[in-house]
Amino acid sequence: MCMQDQCRDSRHSGTRCVCTPTRLSRLLEPALLLALLEAPRTHGYDLLNAVNDMGLADAEVDPGSVYRTLRQLEEDGYLVSSWDTAGPGPARRVYEVTQAGLELLELWANALQRRYTAIKNFLERYESVVKS
Repeated sequence: MCMQDQCRDSRHSGTRCVCTPTRLSRLLEPALLLALLEAPRTHGYDLLNAVNDMGLADAEVDPGSVYRTLRQLEEDGYLVSSWDTAGPGPARRVYEVTQAGLELLELWANALQRRYTAIKNFLERYESVVKS
């Protein structure tokens, strides 16, 4: 089922909709998926740092949000996790992207490309009006 009330695309029935990423915090999903593709089998703390390094938010991402989002993505089948018991210290949960997660990331990339194009067009029009 579409997760966004604003979505008018009937193709998204039964799936997570990314048509209207109205809040920047929604970018946490694709940021985590991309970070996991860049570094598979990564644990939450490193993912938190990777997302913060992307600079998608004005402030540092809340660690609780990262872990809640990871848990939700796993429940929805977009990630799988396992315990890494190698090395010193306590066991850590590591995550990997599933095929469904790759498909979700592609949906996000397409939606963000459309937003990018719209924002770019807006800024070009703004510049032409203000600078003339």
